Amino acid sequence: MAIYIILSVIIFLCCLLLGLFVLAQNPKGGGLSQTFGGAGTQIMGARKTADFLEKATWSLAIALCVLSIFSAFSIPRGGGGDSGIRTDLTVDESAIPQLPQFPTFPDID
Repeated sequence: MAIYIILSVIIFLCCLLLGLFVLAQNPKGGGLSQTFGGAGTQIMGARKTADFLEKATWSLAIALCVLSIFSAFSIPRGGGGDSGIRTDLTVDESAIPQLPQFPTFPDID
């Protein structure tokens, strides 16, 4: 079960990063490089920033798919061990309340 919790945390972090990278991109070519007034152009270059964001987006998307499939196989199943469900319970018939008997009417034909 510990592997499932670790995978869930990694998937959550992957989703957060993927959302941030997608929001940082601009479909018209601006995006992160235009956000800081062109400072990104001087440091990394606008094209390198866009390439990095695109590669990071694809990498995170693929990682998210792989982690999701792998986590489906690591989900703890209820079979085999002690599932915590008792199956040896019996019902005490005297504890069930009896319904009152109502008078029945004969069928009128």
